Amino acid sequence: MWVPSPSATQQNCRMAQQTIGIIVNGATGRIGSTQHLANALVPIIAEGGLALEQDRLLPRLLLVGRDAERLAAVARNHKLADWTTNLDAALADPAYAILFDAAATQQRVSVLEKAIAAGKHVYCEKPVAPTAAQALMLLRQVERRGLRHGVVEDKVHLPGLSKLAAVVARGELGRLVGFRLDFGWWVFDGSEQPCQRPSWNYRPGGGGIILDMYPHWRYVIESIIGRIAAVASSAWIATPERIDERGERYSVAVEDSAATLLEVEGGVFGTVASSWATRVRRDDLLTLQIDGTQGSAIAGLHRCRVQSTAQTPAISHFNVMQDIGADYHSGWADAPTLPSYRNPYRVGWEAFLRHVAAGAPLACDFTAGIRDVAFAEACHRSTEERRWIPFPPPAGVDAG
Repeated sequence: MWVPSPSATQQNCRMAQQTIGIIVNGATGRIGSTQHLANALVPIIAEGGLALEQDRLLPRLLLVGRDAERLAAVARNHKLADWTTNLDAALADPAYAILFDAAATQQRVSVLEKAIAAGKHVYCEKPVAPTAAQALMLLRQVERRGLRHGVVEDKVHLPGLSKLAAVVARGELGRLVGFRLDFGWWVFDGSEQPCQRPSWNYRPGGGGIILDMYPHWRYVIESIIGRIAAVASSAWIATPERIDERGERYSVAVEDSAATLLEVEGGVFGTVASSWATRVRRDDLLTLQIDGTQGSAIAGLHRCRVQSTAQTPAISHFNVMQDIGADYHSGWADAPTLPSYRNPYRVGWEAFLRHVAAGAPLACDFTAGIRDVAFAEACHRSTEERRWIPFPPPAGVDAG
């Protein structure tokens, strides 16, 4: 599926070089252009490829999108030569072994089905499909063809969450007793300022904050804290009308805010609050606090702070008539810095390329993607039925 490059060796490391073709579908979107191209694939190319055991693997990219003018601009910006608006033609080209999809969620299943039928390994943004049943169907198709598959899991590799994971893994917090994840910001409705999110995010078939963000919260919580056992959710539409890209007003059909109570195996409970209708008054756009018997830690995108039992203030009262002047931000120390840090999207790409080229293990495959979507579905079901919903692994599939 990939062929040796005519260029014999890398001058800096004397390693043989192989080339692997990658179709990047959705290359003009912010996620595709900024995160996957600028922060991951283009730097790998600039460094002469990804080092494997015996050689280096050099990506050869073919950008795909619907708008030729925008696509050409992205290609120029990243100094890439190859692009096309014809996805079918790209999939028919045997020079490309991998299809990566970062286009709109509602189109993902049909795009991945085409890629699998064309014999391509597939890697995609979240969610892998709008429903767990569709995701399972994709898994069965890709397994029948003997192809590699993966989904993006970037959030757990953020500097702050990486530090938090290390603190928990070292046992510094003792027995975990609870956690709280808060995420979101204010998304304008388009009347006074442009909306910062595409209108499809607010329509059925791919929109809604639960399907958009909860797949990420699933792997973050299960990677750092433990397996989710049950959920109790509520969701609502805070901004019922918006103005789309054409300046036309439309009714929002899916939730833009959600709150969830979670039970994690071992008797740990926590909350997740996510909203596109909240103004930020916390340490970061995303924060995750974990409390334990020996201390607590709270992480944002970049920072992580820890408060040990020795530094925990002995709060015994409050005064309804007067502010007691307590400084609740004191007593928190920065978590140890990481030995090194790499962009989360690049971490994912390197793992997937090693999975394809060398058969290295990959945790974030379609099995994990199915559990991500199943988590979102359990939260939707809880919202509809107003009750706790058990969250076992999907039938016949191990949890990712």
